[in-house]
Amino acid sequence: MTTPTTPDPSHGGHSDAEALALGALGWILTDERRADRLLSLTGLTPERLRHGIEDKSVQAAVLEFLAAHEPDLVLAADALNVDPAVIIAAHRELSA
Repeated sequence: MTTPTTPDPSHGGHSDAEALALGALGWILTDERRADRLLSLTGLTPERLRHGIEDKSVQAAVLEFLAAHEPDLVLAADALNVDPAVIIAAHRELSA
């Protein structure tokens, strides 16, 4: 599977990697402990997430959070209906 870098109109102009990061963030925020761990480990704040989610560095941090913890990576991939490798590839794309 590939993650195109060109915007996809079905995602409101976001690339697949950006759309995946937004979906991953939504999944993370459904669990309070996981959300707290995201903030603690990434240094992001609720305000930064709210106002900076369009920033690729914030999106990359969200995916890096998942990539660094295999149990969450696998659960998120399952919830988002993608292979875990797609999340890793999206992280690399957003970090580039």
